[in-house]
Amino acid sequence: MYSFDYRLYRRDFQTPLQTHHGIWKTREGIIIRLTDERGEIGWGEIAPLPLFGSETLEMASAFCVSLGKVITPQILSSIADELPATQFAFESAIESLTLPDFNITSSLYSYLLPSGVAALESLPKALSHRDINTLKWKIGVSPPDKELKIWRELMAASPPEIKIRLDANGGLNLQTAETWLKNTDESPRVEFIEQPLGVDRFREMLRLSLDYKTPIALDESVATLTQLEDIYQKGWRGIFVVKPCIMGFPSRFRKLCRQYQLDVVLSSVLETEIGRRSALRLVGWGRVDRSLGFGVNQWFAANEPDWLDNLWQTSSPI
Repeated sequence: MYSFDYRLYRRDFQTPLQTHHGIWKTREGIIIRLTDERGEIGWGEIAPLPLFGSETLEMASAFCVSLGKVITPQILSSIADELPATQFAFESAIESLTLPDFNITSSLYSYLLPSGVAALESLPKALSHRDINTLKWKIGVSPPDKELKIWRELMAASPPEIKIRLDANGGLNLQTAETWLKNTDESPRVEFIEQPLGVDRFREMLRLSLDYKTPIALDESVATLTQLEDIYQKGWRGIFVVKPCIMGFPSRFRKLCRQYQLDVVLSSVLETEIGRRSALRLVGWGRVDRSLGFGVNQWFAANEPDWLDNLWQTSSPI
């Protein structure tokens, strides 16, 4: 059994993040704390992303409110699939009591650039990080001819060993997707185009993955483990961008990786260090030669060293 407590957090972006889904100004979530019978504390984070198919913050909050102060593993293992971010947080909190943290400094990250021409302005800062060998840039925000021009400038301004990931967030139509792919097929530096079409356009994305050299990665289409398994059964054998904090139970993810030998890229949902630490325990279950999609700290002000203690002292449960 575990004693249970939780707190809501709110973090403002230093600069709003613009994607095809809109402008994101604030990250909200819930930090959970489980204490076992030895007095050891396990931390987890509920970091919902409803636009990607997870529960809302309100749904996660209602679940936390419904729990008592003492809970059992049986209660936690029965969390419904409609609450994937909640599933991840609670099982991760239990795992944190026994599993070691991943050595963060041993891996290379993909650095998330701002959209539009601001990417060029932030490029020097991105390239100053020695743990960065991949850049990620959002497309499908501005007209394609403008974005293609900026992309070419990014390619010219960055070293040839730097790879680039293009993330459309489902914001392209078939014609613009093919325009991008015709251009990126001429550059082996583009590692993949992520979710070029909407989640309802799987067949078109499957065809594009066969017709062009540039790999296509699915993201919104495989946001939860239920979606991931469904897409695999429909024939996808390409890249899966998995956001651990919204996918569901980590144990189920490991089982799917063992069963299907998936080509997985782990990626952030702009969680705090609690969620990131939990997500990084899954490193090694996907491809180990791809950069991790966690180069996002630059979007927030640096956390105070004692921010977690302050959260518990200055706030109360929802």
